[in-house]
Amino acid sequence: MSQKQWIAGINAVTAAIEHDPQNVREVLLEAGAKNPRLAEIESQARRMDIDVRRVNQQALAGVVGNLRHQGVVARYAAAKAWDEAELKELVEAADGRALVLLLDGVQDPHNLGACLRSAAAAGATAVVIPKDKSVQVNATVRKTSAGAADSVPVVPVTNLSRTMRDLQQMGVWLYGLAGDVDASLYALDLTGNVGLVLGGEGDGLRRLTRENCDQLVRIPMPGGEGSAVESLNVSVAAGVTLFEAVRQRAS
Repeated sequence: MSQKQWIAGINAVTAAIEHDPQNVREVLLEAGAKNPRLAEIESQARRMDIDVRRVNQQALAGVVGNLRHQGVVARYAAAKAWDEAELKELVEAADGRALVLLLDGVQDPHNLGACLRSAAAAGATAVVIPKDKSVQVNATVRKTSAGAADSVPVVPVTNLSRTMRDLQQMGVWLYGLAGDVDASLYALDLTGNVGLVLGGEGDGLRRLTRENCDQLVRIPMPGGEGSAVESLNVSVAAGVTLFEAVRQRAS
């Protein structure tokens, strides 16, 4: 099933053309704009046989509203909308080295986009987000993720706690990040089937999410008062955690 939407901004449109051109239906460029990167996008889109139109700034604003478009938007049809029933196939295909990022209620689309960039760079198996009380993949997320929203499977789930239990039944160990525990992230073995569970902005992990983790750990921060994981932006914490797993798997 395809989901048509508009994506905006130089990085987001460039990434879509580079990584998934078959799903870019049309590119709109601001008429008269002198930015050489816009000329590059136009040239690249035409090479890929993507329709390109020059329109005025008001027309661009009418498409994406208040979203900063930098003179370019694209009509995009995401090729794949992942269903939670497919999560098992993704884990099994990872052959004992699944790396799943679970985000418990991230509200800021910029944070979700940054988390997806880290997840894609780390080669994550999937990113799991709740369908309710969480930002979904929208135009802002796509722009912030710079293409990562389409290169890493994002799986919205109806009940995060139930999904966590299902993952455990698949042999995935779930580690939640919290600031009020003693165990260190760096003491974990992250080389097998692993799920890294991070809370949303402000409140962190919800009670049921905490209870469904196999273990709670913290990111040691010698220079930070209290060494609380909540002191870190969720996307920064996701990057630190994911790349500790990458480091261990590469050694």
